[in-house]
Amino acid sequence: MWGQMTGIRPVKIASALLEKGASREEIIEYYMKNYEVSYEKAELCFNVAKVEEPIAGSIRKNGVSIYIGIPFCPTRCLYCSFVTNGAGRTGKYIPDYLDCLAREIEYVGEILKNNGNVVESVYIGGGTPTTLSAEQLRFLFQKIRGGFDLSNVREYTVEAGRPDTITRDKLIAISDFGIDRISINPQSMNEKTLKIIGRNHTSQDIIDAYHLARECGIKNINMDIIAGLPDETFEEFKYTVEKVEELSPDDTTVHTMSIKRSSRLNEMLDKYTLTDGSEIRKMVDFAAEYLKGAGKHPYYLYRQKNMLGNFENVGYSKPGFESLYNIFIMEEIQSIISLGGGGVTKTVDRETGRIERIFNVKEPKDYIERIDEMLSRKDVLKNINKND
Repeated sequence: MWGQMTGIRPVKIASALLEKGASREEIIEYYMKNYEVSYEKAELCFNVAKVEEPIAGSIRKNGVSIYIGIPFCPTRCLYCSFVTNGAGRTGKYIPDYLDCLAREIEYVGEILKNNGNVVESVYIGGGTPTTLSAEQLRFLFQKIRGGFDLSNVREYTVEAGRPDTITRDKLIAISDFGIDRISINPQSMNEKTLKIIGRNHTSQDIIDAYHLARECGIKNINMDIIAGLPDETFEEFKYTVEKVEELSPDDTTVHTMSIKRSSRLNEMLDKYTLTDGSEIRKMVDFAAEYLKGAGKHPYYLYRQKNMLGNFENVGYSKPGFESLYNIFIMEEIQSIISLGGGGVTKTVDRETGRIERIFNVKEPKDYIERIDEMLSRKDVLKNINKND
């Protein structure tokens, strides 16, 4: 397992050693000797680093990525601690939120233009961005197109994680604006589990949403699943993996259940049966082998606090479908400029490795009321990754 390693980005060590010319054997031995990491996990870190290596090498010196947060969801999932708000309660804030977000997009876009920065990826996350209506999505996409030069964008993602928010008109809006990647996140394909975690959709809704996205021209689809969901057995997890891979998504992320401090699950732990470490191992090992058999390889990895069995989250993709944004943010190799409620900008000095953070307030109401302050906080970007 992970031995004495506690960091959330263990692959960074392998990447640094590769850059120094270390061999596969030397890197694996380094993990095992210095951190008591198992051979299996050390090899996984090496394999991920090898996939990431050419992608990291392709980043422009003055390149940046844009993250835009939409902190609204239909409902809040049992395990969730993200900055997200049930649209039934906070939907009234969406119009004003989008107006303020448009201001931040314009403000930051002007700074990046003056710097000579190049936008290489755009990621619209949340929450669930497709909680917005098709008209609201088009408004947002238009503001992004107007605020940033997208001519050099290599990847443009919208999280459409909740199948019950996906409609044909929203997918057409996504496709019309040249967005080439979405996430449809089932987490589980078992009806019982979907009800437990607070999802308002069925497994058939997931399947229908996937096929609809393909019909609407979406070429790159990611799907997330979770090992160790409350009251779920190995056989049920196995069923999820098999049903998801029948659809053949381009990228499958296997998360391990993490007990988030501010989640509803953490408040009601006595009501659920949590999966023990041996069962989690069976789940993640099965997923790794099955996804390998489906032609996918691990391309990014991260860990979180309070993960069941002390495991990890791993993204597996078909060759050529690795998410650039996921690699950039997890390995901290490019500045990520975050806009919207809860956004945390990370500026990366690639020569020194120094990282600076700029925080936006979390709640939509606060973001709206303090938008001028959020804009002024972004003034420090005026000297970031300038085109020399």
